Parts: sequence; structure tokens; C-alpha cells
Amino acid sequence: MSDFILSCESTVDMPFSLISARNIPVLFYTYTADGKEYVDDMGRDPEALPRFYKLLEKEIPSTSQINEFQYIDFFDELLQKGDVLHIAFGTGMTNSYQGATTAAEKLREKYPNRKLIVIDSLCSSSGYGMLVSGAADLRDEGKSMEEVAEWTNEWRHRVHHEFYSTDLKYFRRSGRMSGATATVAAILNICPILRIDAAGKIEAYEKTRGKQNAIKFIMNKMEKHAVDGENYSGKVYICHSNVIDDAKATKEAIEKRFKNIDGEVQIFDIGTIIASHTGPGTVAVFFMGDERE
Repeated sequence: MSDFILSCESTVDMPFSLISARNIPVLFYTYTADGKEYVDDMGRDPEALPRFYKLLEKEIPSTSQINEFQYIDFFDELLQKGDVLHIAFGTGMTNSYQGATTAAEKLREKYPNRKLIVIDSLCSSSGYGMLVSGAADLRDEGKSMEEVAEWTNEWRHRVHHEFYSTDLKYFRRSGRMSGATATVAAILNICPILRIDAAGKIEAYEKTRGKQNAIKFIMNKMEKHAVDGENYSGKVYICHSNVIDDAKATKEAIEKRFKNIDGEVQIFDIGTIIASHTGPGTVAVFFMGDERE
């Protein structure tokens, strides 16, 4: 194993138990609802997500970026132990990365003999987790921090995020869709299709009638963009916001069509920070492919 520390943030939307088992320190985001602040739990407390969705019925939670001083505290503790490669939540979703780079500049003066590299993942949710997981694989193979950083900078553009929503109420409540449009879409059983673009930002670019068509649409996109197309042999992650049955149906369809996937398609929960913006009813598919549009 390489002799540097790989770290990330809680918005990787993978269980903390998996990230912790791979020796990846995590910096946690928080959200505020009902006048209280809650930590983006990553599955440590089984009651955290059910509580979040109950709060979501009443109000839209507010999320805040991680500030420079939180990064300083986090990095300082790690730098006392060794060199650090930190893969940050994508700038298309948050400005936290700016705080991370400022903190890194200050700490390089304090620790002149340590290396601290901060990378903008340009990814979100379990797509961000897929990038971090890939970097951890290389670290465990003994690659140097510079080699892992080079791979991360190249492949961050090639983690595809394709997702659909089956619940448009939250799109209406959050102002992303007018009430009239949401009503018509619900009547017609419309599923918007979204993706993360090259800049790491969410882009709604298509719509289908019904979730089965949404799944087929995403699989067609996967065949077009994944490494080796239908013969794709990499990992596939799926995450969802409180719609496990839809996630399982998506997994079954993908595994039936793509026979060479590396292991089983893994399903994760969308964490509270991402779900504060997507709401319930979202299913996302992540895979490695060509450079994102």
C-alpha cells in the first residue's frame, strides 16, 4: 500500500462503513431543518435517513458548504500523520473546493515537508464515490500519490452520472419546475432524465413516459458512452432517494443487458445533502466511459 493518506467528503454517498474500512478519512457536511443542524450521516445511524425524509415532508432543508476553517482543522490532523491527497466534492455542486484550496495553501507553509494535493472531483453523489473508490484501488496497488492524482484528474471527466426522477412534487416545491408543468408531467407519467455535465453541473436534457422507459433510455446511454459499450467490464453503482424498488428494478435491467460488469451492481442511498436538492424519487446510475459532454 502507498504511504499517503487519501481523504474525501461525505457526499460520496456510500456507507461510512465501506469508506472507513478502506482507510479513507471523511469530512462531513451538515444540513439544517426544523431549526436544528444535522450531520450528513453516511448510514452510521439507521434512523438518520427516515428522520430526514420526515423533515422533508415539512420543509426544504438548507445545506451549507464546508468552510476554510473546517478544512484547516481536517487537513491539519491528517498532515501530522503523512502526505495527503484530498478528492473534494465537485465545484458544479458547491463552492467548498475554494475553501479547501485556501486551507491547503496556508497549511503548506506550516508543513513544508508534507505534500497536500486537493482535487476537484467534478462529480457528485455515488459518482464521486466511484472516483474515490478507483483512487483507493490504485493506492492499495502501491501507486504513488502523484500517480493516483494524475489518474483522478483524468478520470473525473469520465465518470458518467445518469439519473431520473419519479416524484415531481419536490421539483415544484424547490422551484425547479412550475406547478402547472409538474401537474401535467405527473398526469402524463413523465420522468425527467438528468445528467452531470463536463463542468460537474446538473443538466436536465430529456424526458420519458414512465420509469421503465427511463431505465431503457439510460441503458442506451450507457451502451453508447461506457468503456467498451455493451461489453463494459467496469463497476456500476446505483443510488436512490427513498425508492429502493426502483433502484432494484434498474439494477436488474442493467445486469441483464451488461453481462461483463465487474461484480454485482451496488446500490447505495443518496445522502441527505444531495437529497436536500433532488428530493425523494430519484434513481441515479454511475459508470466509467468516454469524456462527459
